[in-house]
Amino acid sequence: MSGRGTAIALRIAQAIPVVIGVVVISFVLTRALPGDPAAQFAGIAATPESIEEVRRALGLDKPLLQQFFIYCAQLLQGDLGQSISTGRPVVSELAARLPASLELTLTALFVSCAISIPLGILAATRPGSWVDQLCRLLVTAGVSLPTFFTGIVLVYVFYYLLGIAPSPLGRLDFVYLEPPHVTGFFLIDSVIARDWETFGGTVKQLVLPATTMALFTLAPIARMTRAAMLSALSADFIRTARASGLSRRKVLYGYAFRNALLPVVTTLGMVFSFALGANVLVEKVFAWPGIGSYAVEALVVSDYAAVQGFVLAMALLFVFLNLVIDLAYSVIDPRFGTSAK
Repeated sequence: MSGRGTAIALRIAQAIPVVIGVVVISFVLTRALPGDPAAQFAGIAATPESIEEVRRALGLDKPLLQQFFIYCAQLLQGDLGQSISTGRPVVSELAARLPASLELTLTALFVSCAISIPLGILAATRPGSWVDQLCRLLVTAGVSLPTFFTGIVLVYVFYYLLGIAPSPLGRLDFVYLEPPHVTGFFLIDSVIARDWETFGGTVKQLVLPATTMALFTLAPIARMTRAAMLSALSADFIRTARASGLSRRKVLYGYAFRNALLPVVTTLGMVFSFALGANVLVEKVFAWPGIGSYAVEALVVSDYAAVQGFVLAMALLFVFLNLVIDLAYSVIDPRFGTSAK
């Protein structure tokens, strides 16, 4: 097996105890939530007998350890249970809502990187200039402003006052039809269907929530890019490259930026994790039908299966993200791909 393949196998093996720990912790913590899911499911007018019957149907009358083993057996079969708040399988709910959250988060990260990385590079090459001051201003604003406050302000200004933004009520305005489901990402599916009108409507609907999240994620990426570039530009190999007569562009992007990429990629992975947590608030502000809002609604009614499914889906997503980052390391610096021999 190659060094890179060994590293991937080792990384997957290291993730197994993490996933097991997440399963155990999520199971225990959801049982500690206040409220009775059987009573919620039975309704306001339910009698104690009907509540007890619902509890038996949901398996909540069994000992906690037995419930855990039943839950693990269902997981091994790919069954995350049934949501008591919607009555649908949790797997179906997550599969329907996860693309919405990922589309919002990835769009925000794309916008954030398109602004923060060039800005960080310019700030590092021109310390003390107006570009550097602008970078510091954006970093301070991104760290200081809560995402829900930023979202409300953007809705108030661009939708209520100026009237140039669509209503913040989901992924598409009511005048558009959803594109045929292929990937679940409306931007991609509308392009596949060559439905440019729906594509335009999706872009309009994404602008405000993606901008809200981009302002939140821009700060740490710009800060790390600036710091990593300053460190790389002051290194001996950069002075040697300049003394060798290499062009400024080659020195800046071919040497300095490539060596600064490792901490930037690491920060990008952490920011993606933070963004998946922050999009809960953004989804509530913009009525975005993602898994964040689904998890909040499940918490309110003590929907055990939905909360556990959400936590497990996030854990698996983070494990996959860390694997992608490890692969990115080996592409940026080949030494990472051979260190696990």
